[in-house]
Amino acid sequence: MQSKGTTGSAISGVIAIFLVLVCLFYLSFTWVTNRYEKKGQEYALAIANGDSNSEAYTKAYKNYIDSIGKEKVYPVFGYTFNQVQKMGVGLGLDLKGGMNVILQVSVPDILRSIANAEDNKTFNRVLAATDSVVKRTKTSDYVSAFFKQYKEMEPGADMAVVFKNVAKRGESADQVEATVKQEVKDRVNSSTNVLRNRIDQFGVVAPNIQELEKDGQILLELPGVKEHDRVRDLLKASANLEFYEVYNLEDIQSQLMALENALRSDSAGVAKTFFGYFDGQGYAGTPYIGMATQAHREVIDSILGTATAARILPSNLKLRWEVKPQEVTYTDTVTNTTRKADIYQLIALKSNNGKPALGGDVVTNATSDFDNLQGNYVSMEMNSEGAKQWARVTQNNLGKPVAIVLDDAVYSAPRINSVIEGGRSQITGNFSVDDAKDLANVLKSGKMAAKVDIVSDTVIGPSLGKQAIHDGFLSFAIALVLLMVFMMAFYGFIPGLIANIGLVCNLFFTFGILASFQAVLTLSGIAGIVLALGMAVDANVLIFERAKEELRAGKNIHQAIADGYANAFSAIFDSNLTSIITAVILLLYGTGPIKGFATTLIIGIVCSFFTAVFLTRLVFVAFGKTKPFLNLTFTTPLSRGKLENVNFNFLGGRKVSFMVALAFIVIVVISLFARGLNQGIDFSGGRNYIVQFDHEVKTGDLQQKLAPMFPDASLSVITIDNDTKVRISTNYKINEETDGVDKEITDILYKGLQSELGGMSLEDFSTTNENIGIQQSQKVGPTIAADMKKNAYIAVVLSLIAMFLYILLRFHNVAFSVGALAAVAFTAFTVIGFYTLFWGVLPFSMEIDQSFIAAILTVIGYQINDTVVVFDRVRENVGLYPKQDFFTTINKSLNSTLGRTIMTSASTVLVLLCIFILGGEAIRSFTFAMLFGVITGTLSTIYIAAPVAYLTDKRLEKK
Repeated sequence: MQSKGTTGSAISGVIAIFLVLVCLFYLSFTWVTNRYEKKGQEYALAIANGDSNSEAYTKAYKNYIDSIGKEKVYPVFGYTFNQVQKMGVGLGLDLKGGMNVILQVSVPDILRSIANAEDNKTFNRVLAATDSVVKRTKTSDYVSAFFKQYKEMEPGADMAVVFKNVAKRGESADQVEATVKQEVKDRVNSSTNVLRNRIDQFGVVAPNIQELEKDGQILLELPGVKEHDRVRDLLKASANLEFYEVYNLEDIQSQLMALENALRSDSAGVAKTFFGYFDGQGYAGTPYIGMATQAHREVIDSILGTATAARILPSNLKLRWEVKPQEVTYTDTVTNTTRKADIYQLIALKSNNGKPALGGDVVTNATSDFDNLQGNYVSMEMNSEGAKQWARVTQNNLGKPVAIVLDDAVYSAPRINSVIEGGRSQITGNFSVDDAKDLANVLKSGKMAAKVDIVSDTVIGPSLGKQAIHDGFLSFAIALVLLMVFMMAFYGFIPGLIANIGLVCNLFFTFGILASFQAVLTLSGIAGIVLALGMAVDANVLIFERAKEELRAGKNIHQAIADGYANAFSAIFDSNLTSIITAVILLLYGTGPIKGFATTLIIGIVCSFFTAVFLTRLVFVAFGKTKPFLNLTFTTPLSRGKLENVNFNFLGGRKVSFMVALAFIVIVVISLFARGLNQGIDFSGGRNYIVQFDHEVKTGDLQQKLAPMFPDASLSVITIDNDTKVRISTNYKINEETDGVDKEITDILYKGLQSELGGMSLEDFSTTNENIGIQQSQKVGPTIAADMKKNAYIAVVLSLIAMFLYILLRFHNVAFSVGALAAVAFTAFTVIGFYTLFWGVLPFSMEIDQSFIAAILTVIGYQINDTVVVFDRVRENVGLYPKQDFFTTINKSLNSTLGRTIMTSASTVLVLLCIFILGGEAIRSFTFAMLFGVITGTLSTIYIAAPVAYLTDKRLEKK
């Protein structure tokens, strides 16, 4: 046995050393990133004369970051700043500020474009019917619904003919449906690429852009963005694909030199004018004018926008940059070091009265392919009208390039080698696989006549982010210190110290693993880490309580510790795994911050299992023969003699507990019908506005002023954080899609609150002022709300099913599964009941939203955690005393685990209280639901789970 323990400790030590090295490696990227970002902030502050809110600061910071992007800032491993920045732990929207937007690309528009059926009355009639069905059923699969409706309304239709542009003749309806689904996906992917390029050019650092499961929906997370209206306009603008003829450099050389001379004479002797800003010159016989870095591009663009340039350059000349930069190596003359930088080529396009040679709407299909002779290439097809025009364009440009331009950025400029007739072309070049795929998507985006709507739009002000960082880390630090004091106060200095070492290692490993995933840290993610720390204490409590039992049984300290770890292992494993199951369901069905919470919770639980079960034991093995360790009792004057040898008749009071539970259920059911639940805008759709004042305000007065200004709409005003900040919620005109609604509501709020704003302008009242006025605005459309609701229901049901099956699998007794399920259901129902009884009464928001569902699921995981520990002891006692009646066995198990139950609940409540009081308004309702759920869950284990399991087992025995 000792050999096994020594071997296990050696393996644990090796794993721990490996984890430390890996975590240090990945965390080092965050340290390096922070170091250079701080340098960038200092540089930008110097340029902007200390004004961090100015445009000069933003531009200077971006220029600094761009300038070091290719520089090796981590010389030991040879990583550039761009690589280091991607591999560190970033800050999410709620900590850094920015925008979170969900876009809906119009799938009906895409289908019309694929079928070329803009004027087809039958096609449009089916689309209208499909819209109605999708709105009613809330399905996320628009294409399947469309095919079903077409079959019902036009039974004899050949879908291969309807979609002849993409389908093959003779294909079945199912085959055509699969083809159309892929085509829709490709076109949404094209839109995603267009948006990504727009956002990249806008200058957002580390944006997150991804396609959602619902047909046509795209999620964008844009940390640090401040120009919100500009971003909205940028996202909603339709993609504009065009084909341009080009000028060769020598064709316009004289005009460019004339511009150079004119600017030189205007600049009063300043040497650098136009060509001086280029970092490389163009070539004769090509349309390339020159090359420049991002910083110099902006200067060149400003010169080209002057009246002087408009007067001298040809009216049909358009100078546009290539979208993808080239990487060059240069010597920095200041530091005498070799650096890498991205430079962009400027291309001379020839327009016809401002119009291109050919519009992109004529492209019907584009694919990327490969052969051994040409390498990666792109095949392009056009409609009949486009084929005629393309033949004319290629005839007129033999031996010359034709530029492919999307949103005024040049994606490619292939040379025309022969006249192309029939509309089928091949574009060759030194393409990588990704380059060819991107170009094919660009060409396909030109035919997408699909509008883009913003269906969910969240703006988070930077000042709110700073407050969130402060609140989150403050609650985190205080919770950690209190947990450490708690463990030492109840189990002694040495056991408490060992448990605390495990907590610190758990924290270190959690952040290291997050860094290895390149995760983004959010406020809810911090909450997940803190909660995982609270649950980590449970493992130490289980081990120490079992060790105390073994000592009371007369065993020596070595044997007591060994048996304590061995006997507690199954309970720790089961309770941790059940919590992970809940967290996985959260990860699958949650969105945004909830995913962050679930991710950190899973990582934290896994790390806590390793540190509590293996790493802390390593310390006991290493120092077990020293004198201080030989005298361990795992008690202190505060805990000695408490909850030992207790003998409460818990099962005997089951009738009373059932009557109390039933009475509460009746009250809650009545309240649900009478008052209902206070649904947040996640579920109902609506808008939230967080407004900061420079003095204390009364929410009742604000409600009275604003309510008449929002006719036929709900309105609520609550205080958050302190009496100078409020959140205003309304569903006013939530179903209207017009662009002016947001501005209308902002105007109404400004007028209604004017007496409290002290003469502030409307512009300052919007998000442009970071200290006073609107700090955050959020919009969730009804479609998103319905999807969130559905996913919430699915998550709850799946959690209950998963818990039932797991308990049955582990304990081989359906009575345990029924008891656990009853306790879980009652706990969840109790939390919901408390929210229906007291919303509007307690002084904080009690909305039913995504965060509330996450809290319910977390409570379910905790409840199972608690119940499994008790049932594990019941299983152990049944094995030890097989002839003892089940009533006595359950009562004995409840009493023997009572100390652990109270200690674990107390430690978890301690953590949640810290988050609730100090964690900020953003997660207050979330943590309150968990706090109330943990207390109720502890009582449910004793008074619901155990009695129901006993009665079920008794009934099964009779049968």
